[in-house]
Amino acid sequence: MKFFNLPDLGEGIPEADIVEWHVQEGDEVKEDQALVSVETAKAVVEVPSPATGIIAKLCGKPGDTILTGEPLVEFVSDSEDTGTVVGKLTNDSDQQEADESFIIGAAPNTTNKQSQPDITALARKFNVNLPQQSASTRPPQTKQYPLENPAPLKGVRKHMARTMAESHDAVVPVTLFDDADIHHWKEKEDITVRLIQAIAVACSAEPSLNAWFDGSSMSREVFDPVNLGLAIDSEDGLFVPVIKAVEKMSGKQIRSMINSLRIAVKDRSLPPSELQGASITLSNFGVFAGAYATPVVVPPTVCIIGVGRLKDVIVNVKGKLKSHRHLPLSLSFDHRAVTGGEATRFLAALIQGLEAC
Repeated sequence: MKFFNLPDLGEGIPEADIVEWHVQEGDEVKEDQALVSVETAKAVVEVPSPATGIIAKLCGKPGDTILTGEPLVEFVSDSEDTGTVVGKLTNDSDQQEADESFIIGAAPNTTNKQSQPDITALARKFNVNLPQQSASTRPPQTKQYPLENPAPLKGVRKHMARTMAESHDAVVPVTLFDDADIHHWKEKEDITVRLIQAIAVACSAEPSLNAWFDGSSMSREVFDPVNLGLAIDSEDGLFVPVIKAVEKMSGKQIRSMINSLRIAVKDRSLPPSELQGASITLSNFGVFAGAYATPVVVPPTVCIIGVGRLKDVIVNVKGKLKSHRHLPLSLSFDHRAVTGGEATRFLAALIQGLEAC
């Protein structure tokens, strides 16, 4: 027998949830034939067979979570070798995605992922109980609360929960609030496009917020291209696809990209490459409700802009009271990497960009 372990799907994601098996035990499969659809924190992916053979065992059922490197399928083999069949899923684009997701100061992962899954597979085969993890290696446990009908988080929602917890533990957040007076805008102005264009202007004026920060090595990288992560809500959870180099795009190009991303999020067709590499983030939560918020900064980025619901404000214009439309802004930044002066200069430039004709 040979085991095919869940491979690294090119994103460094530690696990995947089984969505649907495309084969059954006893089926004969060919190399590259789709075995199973799995949901990662990024997308739904089909995993192909690494070889031609017969399926002896499916190591999981729909809804189960499989760790990267753990057995996914057991193959019938003429060989008595109980090693692991390794499928090759990487290509040039995968390597590019890996390069884009590299965090400054982080050493490459050189851990041998093969040894532990092989031990686990052998233990299962011969009904051997492995010792439990020691307290030093066991992941921290969260407090348990009694739930009447608990439903484990899967895919995107589980990834969001982990990401928010990691951010809470790592980032030193500060949030600034202000308004942009947009009374001069046209009635049907594209708010999201104008916001993205103004963010590009602000990044040019104060580049320190268009950056990555690595707390472990206390290092920072400031970027020239503005790779904007746009938070998009969906039934499956929150997605943040990235629009690369928005400072070079026209308003029409930005709108076209936003529309394409929303469609891709809805039908879960976004490739992993479009969910990586954000240097700054925009959350336009005001399309639903709320004026101000404290958006969460997700490392390695150092800044996120939250935009609230438009409101009418009475202002004094040359001694006369007038009603102007105001756009509420919330700027959260990581105070480890960004000073108060840098953040306020960025916010001032953002407001100036929005209020410009």
